[in-house]
Amino acid sequence: MSSALQHMSVLIPARNEEELLPRCLRSIFAACSLLPLSVSWDVVVAVDSSTDRTFEIAECVLRGRGVAIRTDAGAVGKARALAAAVALKRYRGPRNCCWLANTDADCSVPETWLRDQWELAAANVEAFAGTVDVDTFQEHRAGVDDLFRASYRIFSDGTHPHVHGANLGVRADAYLRVGGWRHLETAEDHDLWNRLRIAGSRRASVGRMKVLTSGRKVGRAPYGFAQALAAHDEVAA
Repeated sequence: MSSALQHMSVLIPARNEEELLPRCLRSIFAACSLLPLSVSWDVVVAVDSSTDRTFEIAECVLRGRGVAIRTDAGAVGKARALAAAVALKRYRGPRNCCWLANTDADCSVPETWLRDQWELAAANVEAFAGTVDVDTFQEHRAGVDDLFRASYRIFSDGTHPHVHGANLGVRADAYLRVGGWRHLETAEDHDLWNRLRIAGSRRASVGRMKVLTSGRKVGRAPYGFAQALAAHDEVAA
């Protein structure tokens, strides 16, 4: 399979993620190792309003394989936008040959995560949305794991209705064409996905392309995935 894709940038917003960020970065390096030799790659961690050692840990783990930046954005959408802007400054090639792969610092991506996105780009897909699963439900009531998985819809054809900034990729020219990430505190992923739809971008929602995210009850963004997951506790009670 051939692809015009020349470069992949992995973008990660992080706030007080000193415990989980190393797991995230290790999984990303493993995914980068499966990319074709013709595809260069970079990692940008945008450390937003952190009060712990997230920035220092990011710099230590990256060790020349990417860059960590500091920001007081206070909004995940702005942190993602800053990460994208830095990535595009670091890559000077054609924008239609660059892919922006987005995840979160509390996630672990599968080894094939970037290779699968490269293959989508080879098929002229301009944006993709994947799915998530939860690493542990230990903060939740018994039965929440079953409630979550029963309500998390994957259609019979393998597509799905979900949009997660933790598992979303977009070709750089399509990203720029719609104005990029807006500086939102929450739902920035749905906002970008909807603007890509309106612009006529070729999108793919792929259920099998799954990342693992933390099952914590209190998240970093208001009304985000953690709060949606915590809502199952009320049902379980």
